[in-house]
Amino acid sequence: MRGRRLVHGGARRRRQGHAHRRSGSPAVKTVGIGTGFFAIANNSAITGSVNTAGITGTAAHIHEAPAGKNGPVVIPLTKNGDSYTVPPDTKLTDAQLAAFKAGNLYVNVHTAANPGGEVRGQLKP
Repeated sequence: MRGRRLVHGGARRRRQGHAHRRSGSPAVKTVGIGTGFFAIANNSAITGSVNTAGITGTAAHIHEAPAGKNGPVVIPLTKNGDSYTVPPDTKLTDAQLAAFKAGNLYVNVHTAANPGGEVRGQLKP
């Protein structure tokens, strides 16, 4: 996800932006896009979602890896139509929070045509 961090009252870190194509390894061509918004509270609770258009997603996750690299799933997102949401009461571990602060978390939307991921957005602090 590209965008900017918004901080309100120091209580939450927020990310919003767009993901136009998968930037992992290997890259894929797609007409699909994604937009998302994620917030991390001071207690490491994470909320947010990503919405897609132009693709039929099968699943989406937050993964841990730097831009251009693939990494393991750290948070599976709940699918509802073309929207994928962080499950309620989800918190980042200390290691995941450190990965976020280092720019090493990304959202990946998977499709039947590209099961490794078709739309990806790196979360940057």
